[in-house]
Amino acid sequence: MMDMDLAALDKEPKSMLLYNARLVCPFTGRDEGGGILVENGLIAALGPSVTAASSRTIPGADCGGNVVCPGLIDCQVFTGEPGQEHRETLATASRAAAAGGVTTILCMPNTEPVIDDVALVHYMLQAARDSAIVRVYPVAAATKALEGREMTEIGLLKEAGAIAFSNGKRSISNAQVMRHLLAYAKDFDALVMHHTEDRDLADGGAMNEGEVATRLGLQGIPAAAETVVIERDLRLLELTGANYHASALSSAESLGPIADAKKRRLHVTCGVSINNLSFNEFDIGAYRTYYKLKPPLRTENDRRALVEGLSDGAIDVIISSHDPQDADVKRRPFSEAADGAVGLETMLAAALELYHNRSIELIPLLAAMTAKPAKLLGLPGGRLQEGAPADFALFSLELPWRVDAEKLVSRSKNSPFDKRMLQGKVLETYVAGHRVFHHTDR
Repeated sequence: MMDMDLAALDKEPKSMLLYNARLVCPFTGRDEGGGILVENGLIAALGPSVTAASSRTIPGADCGGNVVCPGLIDCQVFTGEPGQEHRETLATASRAAAAGGVTTILCMPNTEPVIDDVALVHYMLQAARDSAIVRVYPVAAATKALEGREMTEIGLLKEAGAIAFSNGKRSISNAQVMRHLLAYAKDFDALVMHHTEDRDLADGGAMNEGEVATRLGLQGIPAAAETVVIERDLRLLELTGANYHASALSSAESLGPIADAKKRRLHVTCGVSINNLSFNEFDIGAYRTYYKLKPPLRTENDRRALVEGLSDGAIDVIISSHDPQDADVKRRPFSEAADGAVGLETMLAAALELYHNRSIELIPLLAAMTAKPAKLLGLPGGRLQEGAPADFALFSLELPWRVDAEKLVSRSKNSPFDKRMLQGKVLETYVAGHRVFHHTDR
C-alpha cells in the first residue's frame, strides 16, 4: 500500500527525541519505560536505552511517564468534503483527528458527488495533500452513486488510490450484485467494507426495536436487520474467497456468525463503533437526537456482549464512526433527525473507560485502534518499531476532563459525549515526526 504525501506539513527533515515515556506497542507487545528517537520521519531507535542523554544535538521532550502508543487508525470517517463542507472539511477532520491521537483516517464515499470515479479519488488525495495534517485515505464507493445496483470500476479505483470499497451507510440488498462485487474484489485483492443493515427491515426505524422504542412511540430497527445481512454476506464470501469487513456491529447476535466464519478461515473481520461500546438505548432518554446513530444503540446486554467480543478478539477494530451533522438536521423530532455523531476527538478517551473499568486490558484495547487496522489495510503504521513511520500519540491515562462540544475542533458539534467526564487525555500527536497537536494549542 502506498504511503501518503503530507504536503500540509513542513517537509524539512525532522529529528526529535522523546524520553521518559511509557512505550506501549500492541504490534510487538512492548510495554516498558524508555524513549523514541526520530530521524527523517521514521523511528530510528526506541526503548529503555533512549534517554535524555541519547543525543546532544537533537531537541528532546520529557513525556513525564505518560503513554506513547502508535498513532490511531480510524477505519470509518464521514466528512462533508466535497459538497457539504459546512459539515466538515478534510482540514477540520484532520485537525479533529490529531486532537484525538488519530494519525490515519479512512474517508467514506458518502459525499456530493459520491466517490465512485477515478477523478474523485484523485481529488480526495490532492485535497488531503493540500490541507490535511494526518494521513487520509479515500474509500471508494462499491456501487455507482451508492445505489446498490451497478458495481464501480474496482480495479481502476484501487489503482487510483482507493484503499477499500464501501457502500457507506447503505447496505447492498441485491445478493447478485454483492456476489459479483466480492468476486471482482478478490481478483484485485481489494477489501470490501460493508454496512450490515437490511434496508427493508430498517426502513422507517429510528432506534433499536424493543420496549424502549415502544415506550417512546418510535418505530424500531430489529437486530435481525443486521444479522440477516451478515449471514448472507458470509455465504457469499464462502463462494468467492474475498476479503470482507463488517464495518460496525451493534448486536450480540452478530458475533456468532462472525466467529464461526473465522473458525472456517474465511477472510472476514469486523468493527464496532465506540458509541456502541459506550452507550445503550436508554441513553436516548427524552428523545436526545445526538444518540440517534447508525447502527442504532441497542440493549445493555448487546453493549456488554460487544465489549466482551472486543476483549476476546472476536471484534477486530474500534471505529469512531465520525459523522458530522449540523444543528439544523439534529434539532428535529427524533424520527426526523439525521443519524450520526462526531467522534474523532473522543474515541481514545472513551475507549479508555473500558480499561479503567477493567473490561479489557490496555494492549488489546489499543490494538483495536492501531495494529489491527494497520494489518487489515496493509498500512506501514500502527506500530512502534525501528524503521516504522513516526506516527504516535502521547496521552495521559489518568487525566480527567469534561467534554465540551462547543470546544471540539470538528466543525460540527453533534457529540453524544457532550458534558461527559472522561479519564484519559491526548497530550500530543505526531505524524511523520512532526507534532500536529499539543493540548495547549486549543
